[in-house]
Amino acid sequence: MNKPLKGKSIAILVADGFEQAELEQPYSALLEADASVDIVSPNAELVKAWAERNYGDSFPVDATLGEANPDDYDALLLPGGVMNPDKLRTQPEAVNFVRAFFDDGKPIAAICHGPQMLIEADIVREKILTSYRSLKTDLINAGAQWIDQAVVVDQGLVTSRTADDLPQFNASMIEAFCGVTYADQLK
Repeated sequence: MNKPLKGKSIAILVADGFEQAELEQPYSALLEADASVDIVSPNAELVKAWAERNYGDSFPVDATLGEANPDDYDALLLPGGVMNPDKLRTQPEAVNFVRAFFDDGKPIAAICHGPQMLIEADIVREKILTSYRSLKTDLINAGAQWIDQAVVVDQGLVTSRTADDLPQFNASMIEAFCGVTYADQLK
């Protein structure tokens, strides 16, 4: 069985209101690829998902945002959901957590509304991205080029539109998380 992420540690940053499928399916794909995966959240014990029209399941938090150190991880996943990134982007600690991955050249995968965190961390300028369609203008105004396709990979950023694109997103995410860092590519 192929284990392309053996030895890799991945952080998933979420607050209450993340889209359940956008955590569950990538989480499972990462585990199948043999990655070590931590759910990081401002919450101390549990974080609650949104499942289409209502709150969904609760998931155990592996590390609080205050405890988690970006240096301990090889890559970052940002699930969407409308409430999730809206809550996270108001917390400087969450924004700095995301920015640290980019500054260290580590890959970041963001789906649906997850790219709001990329905007807040000021890392989308001159990048090609996709997202949920309602973020198109926000990304363009932040200096990104927005494309309407299932997955876009550019300079260490993997972005995708919706949960409908999860099969393509998961494959691209795992491929990006396997590779060398963006900083290594610049050398």
